[in-house]
Amino acid sequence: MAITKIEAAVPGLLFHKPEPDAAPFKKSGDAVAIGDTLALVELMKSFMPVEASVAGIFKGFLIADGENLEAGDAVCEIEV
Repeated sequence: MAITKIEAAVPGLLFHKPEPDAAPFKKSGDAVAIGDTLALVELMKSFMPVEASVAGIFKGFLIADGENLEAGDAVCEIEV
C-alpha cells in the first residue's frame, strides 16, 4: 500500500470540519472516494474544499485545525 499526500490548492486557514460544532469531514480509518471533501480552506472569507484525488483509507491530517497553510502544503494522507 502506498501513501498519497493531498495538497492545498490555495493558501489560507485549514478547517477539518464544515462547522465549529460538526464532526470532521474524515477521521483516521475512514474510507475515502475520489472527490470526497476532506477539509476546507478559508481565503478572504471564501471557503474552498480540499477534495480527494484518490480513493483509499484516510490516515490523518498533517496540519492542525485552524492553522495557516500555503498553496502546495500537504494537508492529509490517504493510503491507496
